[in-house]
Amino acid sequence: MKKRITKTIAIMLALVMTSACALMTGCGAESDDTLTLPQISEPAKDDTATPDAQTESSETEETSETDEPDVSETDTENEDLEADMSETQLSDGITIPELSMPKLNVPDNETFAFIDKLGVGFNLGNTFDAYSDPTPADEMSTETCWHHTYTTEQMIKDIHAYGFDTIRIPVSWHNHVDDDVNISPEWLDRVNEVVDWAIDDGMYVIINIHHDNHAEANGLYPDNAHMDRSRKYVGRIWEQLSERFKDYDEHLIFEAMNEPRLVDTEHEWNFIPGNKECHEAIDCINELNQIFVDTVRASGGNNATRYLMCPGYAASMDGGTNPFYEFPTDTESNEGKIILSIHAYTPYSFALEYPGVSDFSVEDKSKTNEINTFMNKLYMDYVSQGVPVIIGEFGARDKNGNLQDRVNYAAYFSAMANARHIPCVWWDNNEFTGSGELFGIYDRNNPENSRTDIIYALMEYK
Repeated sequence: MKKRITKTIAIMLALVMTSACALMTGCGAESDDTLTLPQISEPAKDDTATPDAQTESSETEETSETDEPDVSETDTENEDLEADMSETQLSDGITIPELSMPKLNVPDNETFAFIDKLGVGFNLGNTFDAYSDPTPADEMSTETCWHHTYTTEQMIKDIHAYGFDTIRIPVSWHNHVDDDVNISPEWLDRVNEVVDWAIDDGMYVIINIHHDNHAEANGLYPDNAHMDRSRKYVGRIWEQLSERFKDYDEHLIFEAMNEPRLVDTEHEWNFIPGNKECHEAIDCINELNQIFVDTVRASGGNNATRYLMCPGYAASMDGGTNPFYEFPTDTESNEGKIILSIHAYTPYSFALEYPGVSDFSVEDKSKTNEINTFMNKLYMDYVSQGVPVIIGEFGARDKNGNLQDRVNYAAYFSAMANARHIPCVWWDNNEFTGSGELFGIYDRNNPENSRTDIIYALMEYK
């Protein structure tokens, strides 16, 4: 898309930023605003322009699933969507903030050439990660048990046409395995089908182990008491996935686990240095990540060199940057093939907390500093040292129609990440109405009702 800065200013800023970057050599240095001084022009706001108030409860149980749409004219519809995306068509009163964030230096190698292809991604959330404990009689019903939407090939094409280069397909497996952790062929075939749709359309795909970390799942749990089961579970799941997908090329990325943590404890979301339980959990996560890497590599085929993602505790910043987190050891011939997996609903008060705060301005440092600090630490501790990072989940929920603020946030976050060669993947749970976590931007049931302004903002600086 057309950028709102002159070429001369962009080149001058790039030279300044490159010079500043060359002076920074220490891993783990304190965050410095010299890394994050975007040139910002004030967006023209219209405070009166907001969507209709959301009133329907997102927790209301629906009695029937949405009918699968007719996809007989998918090619024509996809071409129409791509044509619509050729020009930015913002809602009345909505503007995308003007930002200039020249890219910082990274090693000139195969890894970062690959990373830069991933762009901005989309999470197919609340879909294959959905579950119902105990396991329902019809295991295949879990795909639609959280938002009653059956995934179609046209949806995948739409997501790609909007400019998303990567799709993360979170998958929960515990409703689909037997006592020996053998995956149901029907479930694996269905996941495989959607993976193929995305890859055939030219997208990069991330698959993982998702909501299998709670007690009822009998999957994995990062403490010593559950490690025998956790080792078996992680090993067996990845043995089977590695065998199924070993001939797929680099368009498919494996992610070990989603947010491994001490579920239902006071430490669930906070890694506390010096806390015995937290340190035990980190040790367990380190071991499970290594089992994942060893299992995938041993399976051969393209898995011998596939890009792999590994999280720290809860996939959080503290969980991945504390001195007790150990990056897995890869095979000797691989360098830069293991990626740090991080999730970032940052700043929490705006992005996820409810009611929290509903305003976000790119000109207000009290709003942007947390993002700056977060991004700079990832850049200094990992990216500048040659270790790739993917922000596998981020986003900002709707708070009473604060569309302009979400647009501001989407543009700022994606621009900051892109400048540091960090792909970021928006969490989309297909929720748009009610009082729940409304992260939806592409409406899978009614695409014409999608939050395209946010999508445009994400794509503006990718």
